[in-house]
Amino acid sequence: MSEKQVIISIGREFGSGGHEIAVKLAERLNLPLYDNNILHEISLEKNVNKKNLEKYDEIPKSSIFSRRVRGYSNSPEENIAKMQFDYLRKKATEGKSYIVVGRCSETILKGHEGLISIFILGDMEVKIERIAGLHSISKVEAENMIYHQDKKRKSYHNYYCQGKWGDSRNYDFSINSSKLGIDTTVDVLQDYIKRRIEKM
Repeated sequence: MSEKQVIISIGREFGSGGHEIAVKLAERLNLPLYDNNILHEISLEKNVNKKNLEKYDEIPKSSIFSRRVRGYSNSPEENIAKMQFDYLRKKATEGKSYIVVGRCSETILKGHEGLISIFILGDMEVKIERIAGLHSISKVEAENMIYHQDKKRKSYHNYYCQGKWGDSRNYDFSINSSKLGIDTTVDVLQDYIKRRIEKM
C-alpha cells in the first residue's frame, strides 16, 4: 500500500454487495475497515455497552422526541452519528489510511487529499436474489427489506449531508456491481484506487 494517506469511502445500496466489496478491498489493500465496528471502539472509549449503541447505528434521527438544549441533542441517533463522525475525523487528522462503509464519510471527510469516494449500486432483481439468499427469505420479503433499508440510509445521509445519497455527483466513482459481479467490481475499483494514488 502507498505511503500516502488514502481514505476510501464506500456508500452503497442495500443488497449491492457494498460491504463485501469493502471487505475484499480492505484485504487486497491491507487497510483497516471501519463499519459498525467503530461502535466497539467508541464503547470502549466511553465505557458503555456496544449493544446500546448498535440499535441507533445509521438510523435517521426521530424528530418527534428530539430537541436541543444548550447545543446538546437528546437524540441518541444523532449523538451516536456524531461520535462516529468524530472518530473518523480523528483518524483522518492523525494521517491514518482506512476504508469506511457509509456513515456520510464522503461528506464529513471532504477536504482530505487522500479521500476517494465510491458509491455502489445494483439492479433490483440482482439485489433481491442476493438478499433473499443471504437471509433465507422470499423475494417479496427481500424487496421490502431493500426498500426499507435504503429509505433509512437515504434519510440518515440526507439529514447530515447537503449532497443527496446516491447522487453520482457527490462521489468520485459510482459503479453497478450487478453488471460485473462482486469480484470483478473489486478488480475495477482496485485499479481505479491505484491510479488515483499515483495522481496524489
